[in-house]
Amino acid sequence: MQIASTFDKTVLPSGLTVITETVPGARSVAIGIWVNVGSRDETSETSGVSHFIEHMIFKGTERRTAFDIAKTFDRMGGFSNAFTSRETTCFHARVLDIHLDTVTDLLADILLNSRFDEAEVQREKQVILQEISMVEDTPDDYVHELFNGYIWGDNPLGRSILGTRQRVKGFDSAFLKEFVNRSYVAPKIVVAAAGNIEHQAFLQRIAGLFDSLPDSDGSLPRRELPAMNPGTLFNHRDCEQVHMLMGYPGVSASDESRYAAAMLNVILGGSMSSRLFQEIREKRGLAYSVYSYLTSYQDAGVMGMYAGVAPDTCYDVAALMQSEFRRIAREPVSVSELEAACDQVKGAILLASEGMDSRMSRIAKNELFLGKQVSYQEIEDRFNAVTRDEIMQVASRALEARPALVMLGPLDDTEISRCETLVI
Repeated sequence: MQIASTFDKTVLPSGLTVITETVPGARSVAIGIWVNVGSRDETSETSGVSHFIEHMIFKGTERRTAFDIAKTFDRMGGFSNAFTSRETTCFHARVLDIHLDTVTDLLADILLNSRFDEAEVQREKQVILQEISMVEDTPDDYVHELFNGYIWGDNPLGRSILGTRQRVKGFDSAFLKEFVNRSYVAPKIVVAAAGNIEHQAFLQRIAGLFDSLPDSDGSLPRRELPAMNPGTLFNHRDCEQVHMLMGYPGVSASDESRYAAAMLNVILGGSMSSRLFQEIREKRGLAYSVYSYLTSYQDAGVMGMYAGVAPDTCYDVAALMQSEFRRIAREPVSVSELEAACDQVKGAILLASEGMDSRMSRIAKNELFLGKQVSYQEIEDRFNAVTRDEIMQVASRALEARPALVMLGPLDDTEISRCETLVI
């Protein structure tokens, strides 16, 4: 039984989009301010600025100190957070419906009126520099940074969301304010809300709070269509394991084959019953952590496979990854695998639908990437319609390109030579 809901969308004269999902019976409401600007929209000179702004946005406005902001969020008994991705920056909160006006006013205030006090900027630099160090000290995280940098090359998708130490150290208050004024413009912002909410009343509230936003499109560089680089990158590090990532081109967020790709990922390495987990961990004991993942952007994607392994088993594991992927392209998956993958992805989506945060994020992403709303029923129908042939076709298209293989750890020269043969 799916929860009935109603979608509404209004584009204000400024270009700001307001979208709501009214869920009868809900006592909470989740609201998110989504800025269609992320690390992909930065230049080499501004790399890391979006993430820095995300940190600074809670540090005080003309009306509220940082403590006032934290205290107001805490008093509502809700949850608030922010994140930066390669294509978006989001500031969001979930509260009881009685606090909707308060949380809306608060989110608008921090987005529009943050002071970016220079002393706070200097303090936060140290926090972000530690965040960069934390990632670098965590090999199973850092290998993903190396992998993204390698496969996307000079395209901004290849840069770290956190930026570099050199760039972060160079940011100041004036620089951050200039980037916000130039980039955070009405046509690039979607305000999304889900839960116990009435669209027209919410719309009037938003229109009044956000009327100071500029209606220009800003002057960000145009997003360039990326091409995934094949080949190998070996990064020596003194640690216990070798962390390896093998990747092939994936599908974009709007690709019609995204449903088949999602099921392919589940079958390949997205669950404990998946082929990679069973072959590499359960049958051979070659890895504790092994999985596949699908990352989709506006116009590109990647299908990746990760494992943490002993240095002398790199080739065996990489060869198994490639073999299992090729087998899916060559032989139809079993009917039971198809049905299990379909049930898993539908179940995950429908379970998430019981949370207002998830519903808010879903309608915002649908607007940003698809320009329309897709109902839960349509999603269920699309997954039910995926065939074994479609999964084979998605895998076959990916395998038309050479893979990329990135490894981090105490690498053995013999294993390196053997692994290089897999990407020729």
